[in-house]
Amino acid sequence: MNALLWLAKFFAKTLVGILVASLVFVFAMRFADGPWGMIPGGAFAQPAVAAPSDWSFTKDLDTVEFQLLEPVGSRTSWVMQHNNRIFIPSGYMNATIGKLWKHWPKDAEQNGAALLRIDGNVYTVTMQRTKDADALRPILAELARKYMSTQPPISAMLDEVASDNLWVFELVPR
Repeated sequence: MNALLWLAKFFAKTLVGILVASLVFVFAMRFADGPWGMIPGGAFAQPAVAAPSDWSFTKDLDTVEFQLLEPVGSRTSWVMQHNNRIFIPSGYMNATIGKLWKHWPKDAEQNGAALLRIDGNVYTVTMQRTKDADALRPILAELARKYMSTQPPISAMLDEVASDNLWVFELVPR
């Protein structure tokens, strides 16, 4: 019985230690130069330049990093490019995990001033949410092509946009 109690205390202490270390790490990332994987980070250290007019070089990129200016915070995101326009999605907005984890889309909708970092280059952009079904069809097709193992019908993806479960932001020059 003593061994079982000792083991339970050991696992409880280990779990608390891991939890505290994780919280300290996430807090410290607020002061880092950008995100680390899916962990949000702090402000970018590099100076920003004007956004290019041709985003075609992003066609085959898997992810980019972006930083909102208000409130300051940076993240890693998927990216889609179509007709030299660039877009960032945010899914699962109605899911519990989305409601807990994703505050940036609402912040970006209120104040879209942002920075976009690609391969160490930082560009000034404005994030503008779009719900226009006609404009979104090729963007959602690109999202499905790049990131989904099975390609759902575009109509189903448009339903996700209409239900506010999937938000799509265009990044336009500031």
